[in-house]
Amino acid sequence: MIYNVPVQDVQCDEIWGFAQKKEGHKWPWESGATNIGDAHCFVAIERTNKLVLAWHLGRRTDADTQRFTEKLRVATSGWFQITTDGFQPYRKAVPKSLGVRTDFAQLVKVYATSKEGERRYSPPDVTAAVPQVIHGDPDPDRICTSHVERQNLTIRMSMRRMTRLTNAFSKKWENLKAAYALHFAYYNFCRFHQSLKKQTPAMASGLTDHKWTLAELLAA
Repeated sequence: MIYNVPVQDVQCDEIWGFAQKKEGHKWPWESGATNIGDAHCFVAIERTNKLVLAWHLGRRTDADTQRFTEKLRVATSGWFQITTDGFQPYRKAVPKSLGVRTDFAQLVKVYATSKEGERRYSPPDVTAAVPQVIHGDPDPDRICTSHVERQNLTIRMSMRRMTRLTNAFSKKWENLKAAYALHFAYYNFCRFHQSLKKQTPAMASGLTDHKWTLAELLAA
């Protein structure tokens, strides 16, 4: 249902997870296995109605970034502003997939050096966030990734297998992908968003006129 949706302000980010084991724990003979290890989920959200427009489970590579922006191209319509984090492959993927109809900026974060022992449990502190215009004429006041980063927190709070430092992680890549699909569908169609005044993101974007039940979701 999320196809050719008119949008105005899109934010993109990636959330890290893993399937079966972390990348650094792979055996030498597993080094080429793409279904084991680090699993990054690319997420695009519309800032105004909080609709998750597109997502892609893969790795932080040029190829997976391009697959993600192609999904975003299909999901959206019209001219819009897009903001991503400082991940370099976006600079090639966004113009290739969306360049003719976007104002594109990146918000590049500068991190402090972590104190010894802190990095495992929490990310380093952000000391600065530097906006960089890539192409077009993006509104400086809207160069922001806060909303999609808040979605990352929602993912970790809502998906047990994405909770850090537990044994609830996905043992299979396919199961992790299915869990993401269910989460985003439920988030878009079945869950009221507090900032939308008793509306789901799908209602706020005009995709449906009511909050879906789980039965409706599973039957769709």
